[in-house]
Amino acid sequence: MRISGINLPDEKRIDIGLTYLYGVGRGNVVDILKKAEIDGTKRIKTLSEDELKRLQKILDTYKIEGDLRVEIQGNIKRLKEIGAYRGIRHGKNLPARGQRTKSNARTKRGKRVTIGAIKKEMAVKMGIVTEEKA
Repeated sequence: MRISGINLPDEKRIDIGLTYLYGVGRGNVVDILKKAEIDGTKRIKTLSEDELKRLQKILDTYKIEGDLRVEIQGNIKRLKEIGAYRGIRHGKNLPARGQRTKSNARTKRGKRVTIGAIKKEMAVKMGIVTEEKA
C-alpha cells in the first residue's frame, strides 16, 4: 500500500507500518488511529478503501515527509545565517546539542584521522629532523 508517496509493508500492523512515514512516530500513530477510528492491530493489507481514505485525510493534516524535511532544512539554514551557536555546529558537522566530542561523536565526525605520525623520510625532507638524528 502507498500513503504519502511511501510504500508501506503489507504484512506489518498498521500502528508499526505508519512509522515508516517521516515525521510519524509511535506517539503520533496512537492519535492518528484514534481519529481515523482504526484498530492498530489490523494488518495493512486488510484495510478497506474507506479506512484508507479516512487515514489519508487525517495524515493530510499533519506535516510529514517532504513538507517536514523542507521545514527542518529551512530552520537549520536560518540558524546558520544568523550565526547562532547551533548553526555554527551544523556548519562544521559537529553535534549541536552539547554532547562531548573528545572521546565520542564518531557517527557525526566520521572516521578517525591520525595526526602527528610523520615518517622519518618525510621529516628529513621537511627539515624537521636532520639525517644524523634519523
